[in-house]
Amino acid sequence: MERNEIMESLYRRKSVRAYTDEPVPEALKRAVLEAACQAPSAGCQQLYTILDVTDQALKDALAVTCDNQPFIARAPVVLVFCADCRKWYDAYVEAGCTPRRPGAGDMLLAITDAAIAAQNAVVAAESLGLGSCYIGDILERYEDHRRLLSLPEWVLPAVMLVLGWPTEQQKARPKPERCAMEHIVHENRYRHMDGGELRAMLERRAGDKGFEAWVQAFCARKYNSDFSREMTRSAERYLADLGEKEENP
Repeated sequence: MERNEIMESLYRRKSVRAYTDEPVPEALKRAVLEAACQAPSAGCQQLYTILDVTDQALKDALAVTCDNQPFIARAPVVLVFCADCRKWYDAYVEAGCTPRRPGAGDMLLAITDAAIAAQNAVVAAESLGLGSCYIGDILERYEDHRRLLSLPEWVLPAVMLVLGWPTEQQKARPKPERCAMEHIVHENRYRHMDGGELRAMLERRAGDKGFEAWVQAFCARKYNSDFSREMTRSAERYLADLGEKEENP
C-alpha cells in the first residue's frame, strides 16, 4: 500500500538528541502544544497537564536529574507531560461532590492520556521539521522532580519531550531498525514466543555480535542498570501516594 504524507512522516521520525542554535518560534511551539491538546483522551477529560519548561536553570537541573543528559539543557523546547488526577478531583469538590480518592486505575488512565498527547506533539513537531526525543528518565528521582516541578499529590511526570531543529548529523543518522511486525502483532490472543522466535526477532539488531552477547550487553546497559532500578523505585513511590489515607487539603 502506498504511504501518504502522514504515514511517511511516521516512518521517517527518529529520536533527535542534538539541535542547532536556532530557536523555535513561539508560534511553532504553540502549534505543537495545540496539536497535543487535540489528542484522544478518556471521557474527553484530558487527564494531563503540560509543563512548558522555559527557565534555563530548571532545564539545567532536569538535565542532571534525568540521568545526566546535557542535551536536555540545550534543547530549545522542553515539555513535561504530567498525568494529572488532581484537577478533576478539585473540580468535583468545587462542584459540591464527594469524590473518592484517585486510585491506581485513575492514574494509569491519566498516564495513557499524557502519553497520547505527547505522541500527538511528536507527530506535529515532525511535520514542522522539528526533531524530538522522549526522555523516560523523568520518572526517576521522585523526590527531586516533585520539588523541581512543584507537583502536588496525584500528579505524576509521565513523559518528558525535548524539541529543536536537528543538526545535519542528526538528519543523516540512520533510524534504528524496528522488529518485524510478525513478532509484535499477535492475532486475537497473546502468543508466547519461544527461544527460536526471540532470536529471530532480535537477530538483525544483534548483528555480528550475536544474540547472546548483544542481549547480555543490552540487559546490563538498560534493564539491570542503576537508572532503571531508580525509575522503578520512583514509580512505586508515586503509586504509593495513591494508598488509602485521609485527604489533607
